[in-house]
Amino acid sequence: MQELTSRQIEILKVIIEEYTASGEAVGSDVLEKKYKLGVSPATIRNEMVVLAQKGYLSKTHFSAGRVPSALGYRFYIKNIMKEKHLSTVDEVSYKNSLWDDRATVYKLLAHGVKILAEKTGMIAIAVTNTGDMYYSGVSNIFDQMPTDELNVTKKMCGLLDQYSFWQQVMQRYFATEQEVFYMLGEEDFFDPVFEPCAIVMSDFRIGDVHGVIGVLGPKRMRFDIYIPQVRYFSQLLEQIAVVK
Repeated sequence: MQELTSRQIEILKVIIEEYTASGEAVGSDVLEKKYKLGVSPATIRNEMVVLAQKGYLSKTHFSAGRVPSALGYRFYIKNIMKEKHLSTVDEVSYKNSLWDDRATVYKLLAHGVKILAEKTGMIAIAVTNTGDMYYSGVSNIFDQMPTDELNVTKKMCGLLDQYSFWQQVMQRYFATEQEVFYMLGEEDFFDPVFEPCAIVMSDFRIGDVHGVIGVLGPKRMRFDIYIPQVRYFSQLLEQIAVVK
């Protein structure tokens, strides 16, 4: 990974924030008008060129602006992003929503993905080592993805019928030994169609059941919100489940 200057880091940060908010490729003129970067428009343009050359930004086919690449997002998540932790009210709400299903694993997971989908506005998915898969919130993705990416949206929905895909995701996650696992775009999905997509997952153990739970959505999702939510949710499943 090529080192970034403090100015390049700040420009990458605001590009990701702007792209997350608008869903549109970001040009230097937008950065100049909306963000106080303290440098000239020409400097912003030059730094964006450098960020693209280093692989942190990509160019789209439809705009002169730039969008964050998977490398850019990884750098942002690891080095820049500040997580927005759940409030006590949200934690209690999650716990109360699942409490009545804690004695039966399949009920807990089935209801769990429904609650997670409602809270995040994404597709929520849980997959287990026992061959079970649960998901909820399919209609959410039509609100999250641009209308001109209907083909991508259909492909994302199609993934929900492919247990083998999610089994591979689960195994890849287990191999990393990370607390939270995320997949970003073409390089992680191994398919250019999924360049605008992302997955955030965390694992759980309930007795003999080991699995992952998380969300599927656009790559411009609010990682600062969803990573701590997915992490907390996976931990909550373990804490409240009644192991028989």
